[in-house]
Amino acid sequence: MADSNQGGSRLILVVDVGNSVTNLGLACEGGLSCSWSVTTPERLTADEALLCVTSFLQVRGCDAHVRDAIVASVVPGLTDAWVEALRALCGVRPLVVGPGLKSGLKLHLNSPTDFGADRVADCVAAKQLYGYPIIVVDFGTATTLEVIDDAGAVQGGLIAPGLRLAARAVADAAAQLPVIGLHAPRNVIGKSTRDAMQAGIVIGEVARIDGLIQAVWDELGYETRVVATGDDAQAMAGLSRRIEIADDRLTLKGLIMLYEKNRKAR
Repeated sequence: MADSNQGGSRLILVVDVGNSVTNLGLACEGGLSCSWSVTTPERLTADEALLCVTSFLQVRGCDAHVRDAIVASVVPGLTDAWVEALRALCGVRPLVVGPGLKSGLKLHLNSPTDFGADRVADCVAAKQLYGYPIIVVDFGTATTLEVIDDAGAVQGGLIAPGLRLAARAVADAAAQLPVIGLHAPRNVIGKSTRDAMQAGIVIGEVARIDGLIQAVWDELGYETRVVATGDDAQAMAGLSRRIEIADDRLTLKGLIMLYEKNRKAR
């Protein structure tokens, strides 16, 4: 997490509400100046969301300078609370990623309105920062792959259970298996139950992702760049033979870009 001391600069708050983690960041002059993460609760009031933001901003000494915000949420039950909190903070309704917001993306999908807000932000950032064709792998509660072809169009993607979801499922289904923390194993062949679970889940996830990327390349008929984002992006990229770039703040960067594309309508 980078520090921020922006004085009188105009700051924009970007919020990515995920199923497990909510990531927030401050943008100044089009760039991400700092970010922080909190656990996504099952329920949240607007006052609680506002407290989450203001407590951090006050520590940074920049709460008085936040003038606008944009939010992407994949948790419909929490979206209104965040919108009201950000309206109270900024004095204007925040931009919300969804239908009607300009993204500049060509979505070759059967139902473009079903394309998640975080996936939109990921694709916008990946395309602008790293070019195309490109695959975006986002490690979260679900692991998603988004495919941008050699013409710059979003062709669709894949959604699979995430790394931590898989670990919980194994522990819940087998009474004698422990709940484990996840990190890169030293060896593929585990010498204990914990080591075996680490290897099976983590190395298994890497093999699955690499296999899915190869399958996408086969279907496209050409290879692409691959960028990973999410909480496990750095670790997984280090183990993968296909992931070229790890950018764990890709979604927040995409939200900044979406704000810039839509700010003139404010």
